[in-house]
Amino acid sequence: MGGRVAPTDEQGLILRTRALGKRFGGVHAVNGVDLSIPYGDVRAIIGPNGAGKTTLFNLISGDLSHDTGQIYFAGEEVNGLPPHLLCRRGMGRTFQITSVFRRLTALENVQTALLAHHRRHFNFLARARRLYRSDALGLLDRVGLHDQADKSSGMLAHGDQRRLELAIALASAPRLLLLDEPTAGMAPRERHEIMALVARIAADTGLTVVFTEHDMDVVFAVSQRITVLHQGAVLADDVPEAVRANAEVQRVYLGQPAAA
Repeated sequence: MGGRVAPTDEQGLILRTRALGKRFGGVHAVNGVDLSIPYGDVRAIIGPNGAGKTTLFNLISGDLSHDTGQIYFAGEEVNGLPPHLLCRRGMGRTFQITSVFRRLTALENVQTALLAHHRRHFNFLARARRLYRSDALGLLDRVGLHDQADKSSGMLAHGDQRRLELAIALASAPRLLLLDEPTAGMAPRERHEIMALVARIAADTGLTVVFTEHDMDVVFAVSQRITVLHQGAVLADDVPEAVRANAEVQRVYLGQPAAA
């Protein structure tokens, strides 16, 4: 249930999980994960395929119920809250698979998100094109898509669709944004560009960002802290330099032999 104030040691953290666990049959997909994410952090969650990254995101965002542990968001326990209520409290999310309304223009996609955020989606067919147009254009400009506003989203390049997803997520005015492999399917240059954009937006607005990513160059370039998962559990949680030097992380994930 939501609404219970977290203990005083939760102050200063926008997100905290305690002993979070999820089992699928005999597989412990998430195994006793403790996370502490301060306001304004840009946090990478990395690990080998099957480490539990997406499952962890699904638990935090309410898309999946957890078996054990607690989740605190902005100082309140939010165990059991569904995604739409977490969104109203300020938690945004994007997914690995691109998800936009392909027949709508980029502008209409963002307007639709704004309509939902402001709860103006009733009878929107008659008035939608006039509502929140300037706000939507501002968000498209922020992600570098102002000149693509009237283009059908299905005709956008893959990288631009990812930028559009970011604009849609920002339309809900999140305090915490979960990005699940936001650069999937993008060329190396595009990956760096979009994550640098995310980092700038976070710095400018105070947005907290938690993201999963396989491109280690991107991870080490933009993250302030890195959490490494292995077999559903936290293997390491530290600043990028310390994670890069961690012998166990080198052994199980970075593909480098540990020092003898």
